[in-house]
Amino acid sequence: MQVILNKSFERTDLKDEQVFKDLYRQYFVKLYRFATSLVHCNETAEEIVHDVLINLWKKRNTFTEIENLNTYLYVSVKNLSLNHLRNERKYLYEDIETIFNENNYITVDPESVMISKEGVNTLNGFINNLPSKCKLIFRLIKEDGLKYKEVAVLLNLSVKTVENQLAIALKKISESIKKSSAI
Repeated sequence: MQVILNKSFERTDLKDEQVFKDLYRQYFVKLYRFATSLVHCNETAEEIVHDVLINLWKKRNTFTEIENLNTYLYVSVKNLSLNHLRNERKYLYEDIETIFNENNYITVDPESVMISKEGVNTLNGFINNLPSKCKLIFRLIKEDGLKYKEVAVLLNLSVKTVENQLAIALKKISESIKKSSAI
């Protein structure tokens, strides 16, 4: 069996089960956070991410190649989340800016562990005060490691808009840090 999902999963020497576990470990938390920010329900988000990963794994023999697994998975989670909302009649029509809840997307990456808990809370406060689109773009790029083009495709924006929104986010965070240091 040789299925190329991307270079990190181009391994045929491991058992299928181990490869699936690695895939699950690598993507579950990021995708879960993203799904939660869309559906605002932890259990539903978990089911959606689980379904996406299981469906990908079940169809692994039919794929010849997925060029960008990150984008594929995020778009799949977004689509299933929106389908869920539509099916539950909770989704009438809302701009993507209003779908994301500032409290559901708080994370601490390994670098932040070195910072005091107070510093992390302060930084998350600055991030949460960003406009919703800036905040989402900042987190997808800086915390989840997506590329500008991937975020642009995911959110149906131009790459230039993503760049501008990230620049705005960084500027506002920087200004907030300077103001809090001056106090």
